Amino acid sequence: MKVAGVDIGNSTTEVALAELGASGGVPNFLASSRMPTTGIKGTLANVPGVVRALETAVQQAGLALGDIDLVLLNEATPVIGDIAMETITETIITESSMIGHNPNSPGGLGIGVGVTHDISELETAPTDEAIIAVVPKTYDFTRAALMLAAAIKRGVDVTAAIVQGDDGVLIANRLPKKLPIVDEVKLIDQVPLGMLAAVEVADHGQAIQQLSNPYGIATLFKLTPQETTMIIPIAKALIGLRSAVVIRTPAGDVQTRHIPAGSLKLIGERRTVDAPMDSGADAIMDALAEAFPLKDVEGESGTNVGGMVARVRQTMSNMTKKPASEVHIRDVLAVDCLVPQRVSGGLAQEFSMENAVGLAAMVNTDKLLMEQLAEGLHKELGIKVQLGGVEANMAILGTLTTPGLDTPLAILDLGAGSTDAAILEKDRDVRSVHLAGAGDMVTLLIQRELDLPGGNETDIAEQIKRFPLVRVESLFHVRHEDNTVRFFEEPLDPKLFGRVALITPDGLSPIPTHHTLDRIREVRREAKRRVFVRNAMRALSAVAPAGNIREIQFVAVVGGSGLDFEVARMLTDQLAHYGTVIGTANIRGALGPVNAVATGLVLSHARRQGAV
Repeated sequence: MKVAGVDIGNSTTEVALAELGASGGVPNFLASSRMPTTGIKGTLANVPGVVRALETAVQQAGLALGDIDLVLLNEATPVIGDIAMETITETIITESSMIGHNPNSPGGLGIGVGVTHDISELETAPTDEAIIAVVPKTYDFTRAALMLAAAIKRGVDVTAAIVQGDDGVLIANRLPKKLPIVDEVKLIDQVPLGMLAAVEVADHGQAIQQLSNPYGIATLFKLTPQETTMIIPIAKALIGLRSAVVIRTPAGDVQTRHIPAGSLKLIGERRTVDAPMDSGADAIMDALAEAFPLKDVEGESGTNVGGMVARVRQTMSNMTKKPASEVHIRDVLAVDCLVPQRVSGGLAQEFSMENAVGLAAMVNTDKLLMEQLAEGLHKELGIKVQLGGVEANMAILGTLTTPGLDTPLAILDLGAGSTDAAILEKDRDVRSVHLAGAGDMVTLLIQRELDLPGGNETDIAEQIKRFPLVRVESLFHVRHEDNTVRFFEEPLDPKLFGRVALITPDGLSPIPTHHTLDRIREVRREAKRRVFVRNAMRALSAVAPAGNIREIQFVAVVGGSGLDFEVARMLTDQLAHYGTVIGTANIRGALGPVNAVATGLVLSHARRQGAV
């Protein structure tokens, strides 16, 4: 009898194909496969992905799909992650009140204050006031430099320039005095003329000081305390930049609009607790502990978190064909993070870093839905399909095929969407827990905090999560994260020079961002600490005897995230305080931490049949 165990995960679908003898004996595993999951875990959309994974496995074993007698499915629980902003402040700039960005080539150095004039007006500009020249791209750097130099020679007090083209350095190098020049301002036509403005350019490797300080701006523009309060969002958005421009409009017309973050209503079996989003992730998780065990979650209507919760319900409603009111959230994971928010009305795509709370929500499927999935797969394949068991219990059985392991044993199944934990002790039933948040949440946090491309291009964040970093310091050497240097005999691709890159199986891959290696590494490790480490501690506490992790002696890490190059080490450091030994499983002595659930499904069926 040939049996296939199928583990449908949020990100991947894994298959363990085995042959069971008619008269008992240990299952003979023939092949295994791992393919991307299609659709949301636990829904009919999973069928195409399961079929492809089965086809791959039977091909490896030299069989056909028709040779499979039974397919065993895990009881899958979908987990949907989303970001809900703790506070969203939209700064609306009217009449071009601010430009702040980091062009590759700002010119000059220092700070200049004056009235904005088009460069064409310099010939007739007064000599008794400070002037900031506005240079459209119709003026090339040679012409612009000649006109600025002529005006300075005539006695015009030119203090700075705002340039549309990428010519800041070229213009600055041709002037008789050093001026701060901000270039690459695409919407130059929206810069108001005749208005008081300030331009600041910092030295290489430095950040502006005056224009990122609200009191510095107040000093330059002689603002009242009330007006200073209005420009705080401007100063905040300019922190850390090398160049910036602030322009005072006639009415100082800068507005801020606050969209409320809202609060979560955590409905437990015994009590209901409200958790305001703006109190942060720790307060939300504390409230969750008070409400545990959780029956459902509601978000305050008309707020960001209300919209997020509604999207989760609607997504699951669309996939399961159940009314949204019948979709219940059984667990959430809240994570603090900083995300860049675009500033409306800016001329150079300005953004400011805003506090946010990332939320992963877990939605339980019911057995009826899983039976529908099994029936759909049966119709597609013409093969008998059964539900094999709960993920965490199956994962323990699969993990026990790791050489050197025995009971008592706790496992951590770190998948893409959820974190499972289970503990198996002699003469006791398996205790397990299923929590929201894992690899996909880490990827989402990296993507948001580093402002990487989203949508279908989130592979960049996924690769940052999975691979270590280097900085290419020359065509013949790189510097690793641990500050060690590696030299090469052959020159590297010139496109890598000066870039931060990932060490992938296919070689060095540059990251399309201006963030430093240290910043990328910090974001990556913090995301893993906030999700993997925090959820691991939650999960182990839930299954540990009397909730005491110190009572757990051995822990094995399984799941796709167990392949991560640094998670096991981070967990080891965390659990060292409890005297707990943790390591990465090696399923069937050959597959590493993956395929535990699929393997466990086969073993569980063999036990039920009396084959083992």
